[in-house]
Amino acid sequence: MKRALIQLPAAVAVLSALSACGGGSSDTSVSTSGVVTGSYFRHAKVCIDTNANGVCDSGEVSAYTDDNGAYTLKANIAAGSKVALIAEIGTDATRFDPTTNTATPVTSRLLFRAPAGTTVLSAISTELVAMMSQNGGDQAAATSTLATRLGVSADKLLEDHNKEADATIKAALQAENDRVIPRIAGALASGSDPLTALNNDLALDQIKTVVVIYAENRGFDNLYGLFPGANGIPGKNPTATGSIAKQVDFDGSTLPTLPPVWGGLTLAGQAVTVTQAQATGWANNMFQVDDPAGVQGTGVVVDQTVITRDLVHRFYENQMQINGGKNDKYAAYTDAGALTMGYFDGSKMKMWNVARNYVLADNFYQGAFGGSFLNHQYLICACAPTYPNADTASAHPSISAVDTDANGNFVRLTPAATAASSVLSAAATYLADGNITPKDKNGMFYAVNTMQPPYQPSSNAPASTDTAKLYADPTKANTLPVQTQTNVGDLLTAKGITWAWYAGAWNTTLTAAQGSRSFGSPTPNFQFHHHPFNYFQRFDPGTTQGAAERAEHLRDFDSRFVADANAGTLPTVSFYKPQGNLNQHNGYANVTDGDQHIADLITTLQNSPQWKNMLIVVTYDENGGFYDHATVPKGDRWGPGTRIPAIIVSPFAKKGYVDHTQYDTASILRFITNRFSLPVLQGLKDRDTALVANGAKPMGDLSNALDFSQK
Repeated sequence: MKRALIQLPAAVAVLSALSACGGGSSDTSVSTSGVVTGSYFRHAKVCIDTNANGVCDSGEVSAYTDDNGAYTLKANIAAGSKVALIAEIGTDATRFDPTTNTATPVTSRLLFRAPAGTTVLSAISTELVAMMSQNGGDQAAATSTLATRLGVSADKLLEDHNKEADATIKAALQAENDRVIPRIAGALASGSDPLTALNNDLALDQIKTVVVIYAENRGFDNLYGLFPGANGIPGKNPTATGSIAKQVDFDGSTLPTLPPVWGGLTLAGQAVTVTQAQATGWANNMFQVDDPAGVQGTGVVVDQTVITRDLVHRFYENQMQINGGKNDKYAAYTDAGALTMGYFDGSKMKMWNVARNYVLADNFYQGAFGGSFLNHQYLICACAPTYPNADTASAHPSISAVDTDANGNFVRLTPAATAASSVLSAAATYLADGNITPKDKNGMFYAVNTMQPPYQPSSNAPASTDTAKLYADPTKANTLPVQTQTNVGDLLTAKGITWAWYAGAWNTTLTAAQGSRSFGSPTPNFQFHHHPFNYFQRFDPGTTQGAAERAEHLRDFDSRFVADANAGTLPTVSFYKPQGNLNQHNGYANVTDGDQHIADLITTLQNSPQWKNMLIVVTYDENGGFYDHATVPKGDRWGPGTRIPAIIVSPFAKKGYVDHTQYDTASILRFITNRFSLPVLQGLKDRDTALVANGAKPMGDLSNALDFSQK
C-alpha cells in the first residue's frame, strides 16, 4: 500500500552528526504551511507521521491550527525524505464555518490525510488517499474518479473550498466533506487499525453494482437466532447477549403462560394443523416452531414448508410491543398470541450457508415501526408518506386514536371500550387502529399502515371515468394521495446513475389491472403496497414523462431481472421484490420456497459478468410481528423498529463474518449515498441526530462488512 506523503524540499537537512565528528552544527529548517478545512478546523493537530502509524506521536514534528484552520510546521529532516502528513482532530477542536461565522464542537475523533505534496487536509483529501490505497497508489486515477463523481474538475479536490468562487463547485465540495466526515468518525470508532479502517470505509468505488433483495416479515431471532457467532437466542446460542424478556399482560404483570395462538398456529387448508386448543397454555418463553419432535409437545411437526398464520405488524403495535426497549409486550399486543415467540432452526435454510460464507449482520433493525407499507417507503426515502388534510378529505381515511403522555409523546393506542382486561382472555382491541396518524403539531397527517397506491396496479379499482384504467379511484378511503417527497430514485436519476425496481409478477398484475379483473390481490399474490415507487408523482402513467419513467425504472422480474443479470446489464442500483408466494411472508408464504428462490438468485448473480464488482444486500422489510430479544435503539418518531436479518454478499464481503455494527433499513441508502456521492436525504440526518440525542450510535452504512484488501 502506498502511503500518503509530502516531499519536503532538498534544503531540509539534518547535519547534527557533524558535531559528533568535531564539526559545528548547521541544521537547516523549512516551514510548511497549510490548512485543515471542511469548513475550518480550529485546534487540530497537524504532524509529520514519521513512523506512518496514523498517530501524531510524541517527538514527531507537529503544530496546532489557528482560528482559520491554518498551521505551520517547522521541520528538520534529511534532504529528499518523504514523510506522511496527517491531522488529528479531537473533541477539543471546533469546526468553524466562515460562511455563517459559527463554530461547533467536534463530537467525534477525526483523522485527515493528504496525498503527496498536498498541504490542504480535508475529508476529501482523506478519501483520495483511501482510494489510492486500493489502486496501487495512482493519485491521478483516484483524482479523476472522485472528480467525475462529484462533477468538478480534478484541480478543485485539493483546494481550500471555502475560497472557491463558483458557488456550485463550492457546494459540491462542501457536501462531499459533510458526507465523508461522519464516515471517518465511524471508521475510527470501529476499533480497527485507523489507517486500515479509513482505507476500507472510504474507498467504495470498487462496488459498481448494488442489488437489494427485499424479503418479508421475519425477525432476526426468528430465522437466525441459532447462528454461530451471532447475538442470537439467549439460552440457545452461546454467543447471545441479553436475555429473553418474560412477556407481560396489559397491566404489566408477568403472564403465567403465553396467550393462545388465536385461530390456530397454521394457515387453514394445509395437511398440517395446529389448532388454537393445541396452542394454549404454552410456557412464557421462546419456542421452536419446526421442532422435529413436534411443536411445544403437541407431536405435530411443523416444518419450514408449512405456512403459519399471520401476525399483526402495524406501526403503533410495534412500538407498544417494544415497550421502551423492554421487549416484554410482544405477546400482549399481537393478534396471534404465543406465535410471536416462535423461531425456526435456520440451519436448514439455503441462505444460512450463504450467510456463513459471507456476512451476517446481527445488529440490523427495521427502519420504521410496523409493517411492510411504511418500511418500503422508508427504504427509498427515509420518510413517512404524507396525507394532507386527512380530517377533511372526502374519503375520510381511518385515523388512529392514541393516548399520549403529558409531553404529547405516544403511549399506546386507545383501548376499545369492550377491550379485554387480560390478553389471556382475548387479543387486544382498540378504539381506532387506523392507517393515518393523528394530526401532528405542524398540522400534518402521515400514512403509517397499509394504503393503496394512486396508480395502477392498485387494490382499488379505477374510477368509472378512468377508461384507460391508469389510476386508483382517488375517492377510496385507502387510496394514498400522490407523494412528492424526494426519494433515492430522484437522486440517482439526477446524478445520471442507472437504477430500477424489479417486482415479481409486475407485468402480469399490471396487465390484469388494465384489463378486466376483480380488484384485490391477484395470483400469484402480488402485494400492491410492496411497490413504493408506484406512489410517487414522477411515475404518473398519464403523463409522457411518467410513462417513460415507468418503462425505464419500474421493471418486471420475470421478464427482465435474470436476463439482465446474465447479460451483465443490471442497472447500477437494482431493487428486487419477490412475488408473494416467494417472499416468506407469514399467512401466505412459507420459509422454504422464498429461501430457495433467493439462494438460487444469489447463484445467478454470482455468475453474472457484474459479480466481480457487486454488492448484494438480502434483508427483510420488517419483523412480521415476531419477537426479538435485542434492545432496539431509541431513534425518532418513525423508528427504528425490531431487529431483522441482513446478509451482505460480495467478492469484497468479509468471509464468514458476523457484523455487529448497528444498521437499519436506511443503511442501504447510506451506502448508496456514500458510494455515489448523492445528497443526504433529510430522514437520514434526522434519524442519526435522534439516535445520538438519545445516547445511541448513528447507523452504519454497511462498509464495515467489506474488506477491499481482498483480491
